Formats: sequence, C-alpha cells, structure tokens
Amino acid sequence: MKAQLPFLLVVPFDTPLLEQESCLSGNLLGNYRNGYSLQSVFITDEECISSWAAQTESLSAVFTPAVQGFRQLVWIAEEAIDDSLKVPTSEDQLDLFLERLSSPPQAQDEETFLDSNQDVFIETSKDTGFQLLYRGSSAALLSVPSRVALHLDTVLPRFWKSTPVPSFPIEFIPVPPSSIEPVKSVLSNLAYDSSVATIVDSISIPQMRNDIRFLTGEDGQSGIVSRHSFSQGSRVAAAWLKQRFEETGATCRLMSFMQGFAPNVICRYESMVNTTGTVIISGHYDSRGSFGSTRMPGGDDDGSGTTAVLSIARAIARNGVKFHQNVELVAFAGEEQGLYGSRAYANELRSLDSNVTLMIQADMLGYRKPGEPMQLGLPKSIGTPEVAQLVANISALYSPELEVGITPACCSDHQSFHEQGYASTQVFERAGPIVDPMYHNSGDLSDREGFDFDQLKAIAKVQFATVLHYAGFELHK
Repeated sequence: MKAQLPFLLVVPFDTPLLEQESCLSGNLLGNYRNGYSLQSVFITDEECISSWAAQTESLSAVFTPAVQGFRQLVWIAEEAIDDSLKVPTSEDQLDLFLERLSSPPQAQDEETFLDSNQDVFIETSKDTGFQLLYRGSSAALLSVPSRVALHLDTVLPRFWKSTPVPSFPIEFIPVPPSSIEPVKSVLSNLAYDSSVATIVDSISIPQMRNDIRFLTGEDGQSGIVSRHSFSQGSRVAAAWLKQRFEETGATCRLMSFMQGFAPNVICRYESMVNTTGTVIISGHYDSRGSFGSTRMPGGDDDGSGTTAVLSIARAIARNGVKFHQNVELVAFAGEEQGLYGSRAYANELRSLDSNVTLMIQADMLGYRKPGEPMQLGLPKSIGTPEVAQLVANISALYSPELEVGITPACCSDHQSFHEQGYASTQVFERAGPIVDPMYHNSGDLSDREGFDFDQLKAIAKVQFATVLHYAGFELHK
C-alpha cells in the first residue's frame, strides 16, 4: 500500500476537532493567533482531510501537502494595533519581510500550489532557505532553518511576532474543572479586605521608577543597552533581578533552557503551610527594539511588567507577608523570540505534574495614551475566563480608578501555561489594541510622554491583591 503523504491543515479553532471521535484528534500542532481569532494547525493525512471536509458544510480551512523535510515550523502573526499606529503604505509588510528574510527565488527553482478555495499558496525554493506553507490575512506558517527561527524577531516587521510550531503532534490539555473550581470559590466569597488594601498600597512608585531605569539603562549606571535574549545586557539584568528578589526573602535560581538565550529568573516564597499549590506571577525581561538598532530598552515591553513583579516582591518583604500557598515570581527570557523561556518552564512543571493553581502574566502595563483613562486589559482569546473575571473583580475593589475591559493584544507567556492546562490570564495596559507608539521601538523608555507610573502601580496592586486573596496570607513583621 502506498504511504499517504502528510498534510498540514490550518483551520479556525474549535474544540470538537480535538474530540476522540475526530480523525484530527492527536494530530494537533498548536493553536495560534490570526488577527482577532485563533487558528489550529494539524498534521494529518489525505484520508482524514477528505473525511473531515465531507462533514463540513463550508470549507473554512486551508490544507496543503506538507513539504518533505521541513525544518523548524514558525507561525508569524501581526499584532492587534490601534489604527493610530498604522502607517498608510502600498507595500505589504509580509512581502517585505519575506524579501528581507532571503533573496528572491529564481523562477526555475520555484513551485507554487494554489488552493482554489483560499487566497493561499505554498512557495518553496532551493535558494531562499524558507518555505511559505500557509498565508492568511494577518498570519503565515513558515518552515525555516532552526538558526533562522531564533532570530526572526530581528527581521520581522515591527508589529509582527513569531512563535515556534512543533513538527510533531502535541497533547491538547484543556484547563480541567478541578482547576477552575478554586477560582470560582474565591470569586463567590470575594470581599474588600482593609489589610490587603494596606499591603498593596505600599508599592512604591519612586522605587519602581528606579528599578525600571536600571533595566532600560536610563539610570546611566547599569550599562544596559539591550535586554535582547542574546545580549550581554540580558545577563546583567538576570543577575540583578535574581539579587533583588533574593533580598526580599525569595529563593531564586537561574533556569537555562536553550543555548544562547538568557535564563529565566525563578524565585519562590515557600508556603507556611503544607501544600503543593503554587501561584505564579510573571513578566518577561527580554526586549526588542527598532530594526537595525542595537538599542533595545524595553521600558514598557516588558520592563513595566517585570518592574511590577519586582515591586510585589519588595512589598512582600516590606509587610512581612507569608503565604498559605507557594508563590513564585518569575522573569522570563525568550518571549520576543516566541515564548521560549515560559514554554520551557511550563513544560517542566507539567512533566513534574506540578500543582500550579493560578498564573498571571504582566506584559506592557505602563503606557497610557494622553486623554484616555487609566485602564486594565484582559485577554480576549487565550486564557481562563474565570481567572480574568477574578482579576477584574479585584481591580474594582483595590484599583477602582482602572477602567477594565477586553484586549485583542495577545499573547504573552501565560499562553505557555494555558496550553499546559493551568488556569491563567494576562494583564495589559489597555482595554483595546496596542496603542504605545514606542512598541518594539528603540525609544521605548520610561521617561517619555504617556508612560504612567500611577497606572503601573494600580495594575501591580491588582496582581498582588489577587495573589493575597487566592493564596491566603499572614503577616509576620
């Protein structure tokens, strides 16, 4: 019998596709953002494709023969940005990126396969070094050499990000009801606590300003020019963060996860009671700058989130907080290259069957568009709705000045934990798309118009209050 060639299927995410009776079950390569929606990527065979398509009233998928010998699969997608950041141009950003990625292919080396139902094609070339396997309106699936995959952020258009896609099926792990019930329990019993209010209000804006200026190099002392995951500045930042967290009583380690990358900084406050339950609050400390520039200060993205996490550590020490669950404060590297650091840690925790009960990622908290109110954005597409609701309700109690809403800006390191079945969400600076004019720009500093430390503190208070209510605590000064 002739072996069937593998096919790649790109289809809007729908849980029935993953159920056991579906021939696609067990063939998932992951879920990825395409504009404001999610796409699932499967690797399967022609028989399954035909069977699945016959049961579908309208074909809303792209299926193409998988190119033999593809190397690293990478999903690239355009970020959700505000109209004010869009520059009118006749040039297609994806086309410009592909030209930048490698020289144009020679006609005799090129093969093109058109799908009659979609404006999509596969392009392969012996000379280009990449294969374009799928193209959507604001996303694409590429096969590239592994070394190229790690450096795509240096050639991608400013508002595009990349995510590595496995070459072999992965397990789809939904967040189980048993992980959501504790969140619902806290929600149902949530009430204002004056002691929580006092603790979270002790977060210091002057200290946050000093911390973020060290990370961006604005203080003139740290010597940090870039916190790109492969830069020396990221190593300086990692060592500095580890020392600062340890000064607050945490036990820290530097987690190496891939050659060339800066390490994750993982810091832990052991529970004062006997439990395996662990709450994780995180940000990513790596940065990205303007194309062609070595300056990558990352003040908002994500110096703001990292500083918020550090401010929580300082407030823990200042108030003598002891928790009833283990609490980890984590600074991830490799986010800008595709969530590499958080994926490595989430995978490690899942392999150990670790009891992560809650995870909240802070990414971009500091920018407020002049004229807009202070805001808190919660993710529209990826995350646990009950956790997002808990964060929203706690915001109303402790930072009522924040206007809470949904953001299509997605997805940061919480996605790595969500994919491993852990209850998680993200906090963001705006209830709407990205509006920071210095996003992925070498001008992303803290000392500029629109960078709002009051908003940064307000969101950090919400994160901290969520941990205090969810994990439980006592004060031991």
